[in-house]
Amino acid sequence: MQRAIDGNVVVDHEVVGSFFGPGLVILVGVTHSDTVSSAHRLAEKIYGLRIFDQEFMSQFDQVCVPPGSPRELSAGELGLPMLVISQFTLYASTNKGRRPTWDAAAPGDVAEPLVEAVAEKLRQLGTQVSQGKFGADMNVSLTNAGPMTLIIDVD
Repeated sequence: MQRAIDGNVVVDHEVVGSFFGPGLVILVGVTHSDTVSSAHRLAEKIYGLRIFDQEFMSQFDQVCVPPGSPRELSAGELGLPMLVISQFTLYASTNKGRRPTWDAAAPGDVAEPLVEAVAEKLRQLGTQVSQGKFGADMNVSLTNAGPMTLIIDVD
């Protein structure tokens, strides 16, 4: 997950998901032991992580920080957009040789519904979510703010 000033994903020269202004770019990797429950826990964790401090947010006129708010706020509390992108390469193993293997990544028929479950849970929580296209060759662009990149594992 990356805290970003903007982000977009392009498939076949077409923008399929984007946001402008602060938000989160979420790269979701799924392994064999993941479940719908773990996908929902991941979404809830992302939604509630307080990684946007008031000083950072003061540079964005379009985002209102409620008076009396804590020093750090979550994307959920601020109503910030999120871009969810499937990325099986997060489960690459480079332990042997010079070619990575992706044995730990779940196959598409397992992974795709779980990536969708993350996005859907974020929507249920009240977040504006855009997405990449599962299994497509995607070009992802973002302006990482901070930089701030976190690896979140809920199991």
